[in-house]
Amino acid sequence: MSQPSKTDQSFERGLPSNVYAERMVLGSILINSNTFITAAASLSPDDFSLDKHRRIFQRMMDLNNREERIDRVTVANELMRHSELEAVDGLTYLSSLDEGLPEIFHIESYIAIVRDKSLLRQLIYSAQETIQRCMLAEDDPALILSHAEEGLLKLGEARAKDSLLSAQQVFDSEEGGVNAFLDPGRRVQGVSTGFIKFDEMTGGMRPGELIILAARPAMGKTALALNVALHVATNKKNPKAVAVFSMEMSKQSLLTRLICSLGRVDQQRFRSGYLDREERARLGMAAADLYEAPIFIDDTSSTTLMDINAKLRKLRASNDLGLVVVDYLQLMPAPSLGRNSNRVQEVGALSRGMKLMSKDLEVPFLVLSQLSRAPEQRIGDHRPQLADLRESGSIEQDADMVAFIFRPEVYQKDREDLRGVAELILAKQRNGPTGKVPLVFLHNYTKFENAADSFDDDHGE
Repeated sequence: MSQPSKTDQSFERGLPSNVYAERMVLGSILINSNTFITAAASLSPDDFSLDKHRRIFQRMMDLNNREERIDRVTVANELMRHSELEAVDGLTYLSSLDEGLPEIFHIESYIAIVRDKSLLRQLIYSAQETIQRCMLAEDDPALILSHAEEGLLKLGEARAKDSLLSAQQVFDSEEGGVNAFLDPGRRVQGVSTGFIKFDEMTGGMRPGELIILAARPAMGKTALALNVALHVATNKKNPKAVAVFSMEMSKQSLLTRLICSLGRVDQQRFRSGYLDREERARLGMAAADLYEAPIFIDDTSSTTLMDINAKLRKLRASNDLGLVVVDYLQLMPAPSLGRNSNRVQEVGALSRGMKLMSKDLEVPFLVLSQLSRAPEQRIGDHRPQLADLRESGSIEQDADMVAFIFRPEVYQKDREDLRGVAELILAKQRNGPTGKVPLVFLHNYTKFENAADSFDDDHGE
């Protein structure tokens, strides 16, 4: 369905616009053609509310692309070449564009006004299209919702694009200037996962990072993610809120895992009710700790990117949000990309959306992902590789970190000496080293812990 026509009739109906600011932008460029680059970095012809302003800006773009001077004469000539001079009210209107322009003008201010009004109009167009599709009721409601969400996400992504900053501007934005920027003690520290070697290699999970945790089924993805969530939320030094979005398990099942892991109680014994006095006491203490912990669970199976975004913004308004866990990527409803889209593109759109959200909210996202069957079919070493990411698309590209869980006992069940042995393989890290982190998997509690080697190496360094 096509977008509503952006004609002067729309302007006359009272859609948000500031014709004076549009005239100031165009007039500033006619006075000083060097300012066109500044305008073109933020605006396109469609950002202008009047058709004649869109035509004028487009011809300015054509002149700039040919590296020709932009002034009244050249713009008028370009309009005539396209038989558009009369459509913009002729040379008289061009000559009037700089009327009222101050001697010292700030084109950036005019650009910001034009861009803001354009965004408001685009939101209205998007809402009108959604309303029209709802009224016609020709498509599935879920498809209409997905299409609306995708449109709003694209608007938000375009809005979030920052301008280029010089090194000086970056330094000056830091409180204390260059010295503060160089002081390791004042740099942003990541959120600890509780796994010593992993934290040493990564510096923790930093705001704005997308961390992909991938493994084959039954390797312990959810268990490891919940271990990290518990550590973040119950950290005695600096507890932070954790949001867990699960598309696979119910909130009751997740809570059972959390409480048994924290209390070190066998889940099977807990479910069957055969607990001794000591186990009941540990569960009581774990429940008390968990009751106070800022862990928030959403088990809605059809949660979309827009749902997550809205819920996190509401949560962040009243809590110090430290981590978001999504379990897992391939189960999320994909945004509508058109009839010709495929699953790889859809999953790629989800990973890209997660990355943009983590940057916008300034919080690390720990996103679980499935692996293909390649590790099982590989002869010899079954350790996962980046190429094994299922429906990978842009997952590897968007992620700041990619980690795999590997438990050799899954492939060599007759080796008693491998029971509980686990590795967290850091296969990609945008800002640091890669390598293996030794862990121990406690089957009864569905819990990962640091291997003894982690403590030994830590003390030896």
